Amino acid sequence: METWGGIECSINRVGDEYFDQLAYDNQYNQLTQLEKICNLGITKLRFPILWEKQQPDLQHPIRWAVIPHLDYLKDRKVDVIAGLVHHGSGPIGANVLDDDFPEKLAVYAGKVAKKFPWITNYTPINEPLTTARFCGLYGIWHPHGHSDQTFLKILLNECKASILAMKAIRKRCPQAKFILTEDLAHIHSTPALRQQADFENHRRWLSIDLLCGKVDAQHPLWNYLLESGIETEALAFFTKQLMSPDVLGFNYYITSERFLDENTVNYPLHTHGGNGRQHYADIEAIRTGQTTLMGVRQLLKLAWQRYQLPLAITEAHLHCGREDQLRWLKHIWEDTKLLKADGIPVVAITFWSLLGAHGWNKLLTEAGGTYEPGAFDLHSGIIRPTAISKLITDISETGDYDHPLLASPGWWERLERIHYPSVAQSKIQQQSSKARPVLILGGNGSLGYSFANSCLHRGIAYRSLGRAELDLSNLDQLSMTINKYQPWAIISAAGFSNVEDAEHNFDDCCLSNTFGPSLLAWLCKKHGIKLMSFSSDLVFDGAKGESYTESDLTNPLNNYGRSQANAEQLVLAQYPEALLIRSSNFFGQAQAKDPFQTMRKALQNGQNISVASDIYMSPTYLPDFVAMAIDLLIDDESGLLHLTNDTTISYYELAKEIAQRSRLDANKLIAVPMKDFGLHAKRPIYSALKTQNGIPFPSLEKALDNCYSGKMPA
Repeated sequence: METWGGIECSINRVGDEYFDQLAYDNQYNQLTQLEKICNLGITKLRFPILWEKQQPDLQHPIRWAVIPHLDYLKDRKVDVIAGLVHHGSGPIGANVLDDDFPEKLAVYAGKVAKKFPWITNYTPINEPLTTARFCGLYGIWHPHGHSDQTFLKILLNECKASILAMKAIRKRCPQAKFILTEDLAHIHSTPALRQQADFENHRRWLSIDLLCGKVDAQHPLWNYLLESGIETEALAFFTKQLMSPDVLGFNYYITSERFLDENTVNYPLHTHGGNGRQHYADIEAIRTGQTTLMGVRQLLKLAWQRYQLPLAITEAHLHCGREDQLRWLKHIWEDTKLLKADGIPVVAITFWSLLGAHGWNKLLTEAGGTYEPGAFDLHSGIIRPTAISKLITDISETGDYDHPLLASPGWWERLERIHYPSVAQSKIQQQSSKARPVLILGGNGSLGYSFANSCLHRGIAYRSLGRAELDLSNLDQLSMTINKYQPWAIISAAGFSNVEDAEHNFDDCCLSNTFGPSLLAWLCKKHGIKLMSFSSDLVFDGAKGESYTESDLTNPLNNYGRSQANAEQLVLAQYPEALLIRSSNFFGQAQAKDPFQTMRKALQNGQNISVASDIYMSPTYLPDFVAMAIDLLIDDESGLLHLTNDTTISYYELAKEIAQRSRLDANKLIAVPMKDFGLHAKRPIYSALKTQNGIPFPSLEKALDNCYSGKMPA
């Protein structure tokens, strides 16, 4: 079975605006990304030669902007699966509802085949049924139809265009293969909605049935087609000009299976809909305990039984934490291997969204949108491989991939997947001890507690130890703990954290913050355990006057900063593969002392609060920090990294922002210079951090929105 790759490349239209996935990261002008993709070991790449991009207006000639990229792939001997339309409805001068749309796409397809005669694999239109539903039935994309007639007109045009396009391509390249892609869906329901579910389960095959010449008077949807205004002559085209795909490619997502329930009171309003006769909620089947998913293996088997054509997974992706991305891809790989062993011709699995995807949280209805990393993370404009790259490379080279995280179930297999009814938080429990854990040191502190809480909700097996259970400076205790728990990674959130006390107890501070981490680094290297440790912006003196990067020299002003700077040098000298993260002042802490939470409570009580006005730093939203740090740990990042929100701000300015967002009286905040606080430990006036390593962080604006809603925390 081959491993293929794919680039999320949708160009869809909303109103008069075209949204282009690849334009968001300037991917059209970068060949370095293709180099890294080719190094994954894939044999084929789903690559866009999209009509709307190459010829935005039919009155103008084709631009052929993809020539350098295609030449590079040809030289690297990576076969291209050329996509011509990807969730689009045609460029200016072509409309997917017009009768001449199929002929116009065929003309373009013939020109592509002439220009690139070495390309032998084509997907003329990606997911024609899904695109027709979004464009013609749900009104989400152009031409924004809301009727069965519009949906079916678009679908027939797309399928006819696929046939004519392949005919035009084969005139130039007789050996060209037609690789269809379609969503692998299934509809579940309550007994009362069985008829609706049956209808939708027939409809899910309609694009393939048309292409394979299976839609005639005996087809279960024949009357539906005629009653929706489709002429028998239009349907007869497909029985005379059938174009069975050479490979049936299916895109299976965890949301591809749906559940219909007439008891709408149990579901939020946005899930409600109906068929004109019945009102019901339409939800992701995985979110209810009322049904069992069929899964990719069973659904692919149904496709094989129905069509007897070679199969492929043409999109495998999940938007979630890195651990579940790995689990999902391994799950799909294992299921396809079992089908192959059963004699079903599954020719490939396609690792999708290699460069990530934008805006699917808004169904591509707005520019940009939330970015989901894939095998590579392009958040910062620098291409950074994630753990998925290692999975793809291992599977391509050896046919297998292993990681300690795979011993725990994915979120779709855990109880908390159920939202209707929602599962109580108390039922979310740590996974079985069979999985090698992450060992969290300093578990009683705010940072350690936050990591433990995140691991719990992400299904990552962990063990958390506080200072009373483990002395970080005791080699024997550390060795026994590692032997007992056999962790695959250690998160060291322990240490001496009181900056003022460190001025009077430097020996204790160094023992916890310097000597202990050095011992831990030595042991992790010895046992091959991944280590993530932490440092502070207080390793700098503030003299630079602008944000510090990882390459700037340290020069701490206080004992706490000296203990951290010394620890950085020792840890990375002992164990260069360790991940050492510098951050700044945390806010949004779920436990222990959060100075900004304390401030809010004081303001609520009408008290005046003095806040330093001349100390500038990069605040760090703790939930974002923990989530990203865990992803970086799984990605096997190493070395020194800065991880903070992207804004330089004074304590006073941040306090005002928080007060205003909390609807509290910011006039109670008194701006005071740091010297008036009478502290013993000297602080840098300017200790803002930024990164030069391509590790992005959500904006401070978004973090404040997420953290402060105007309600005091419980």
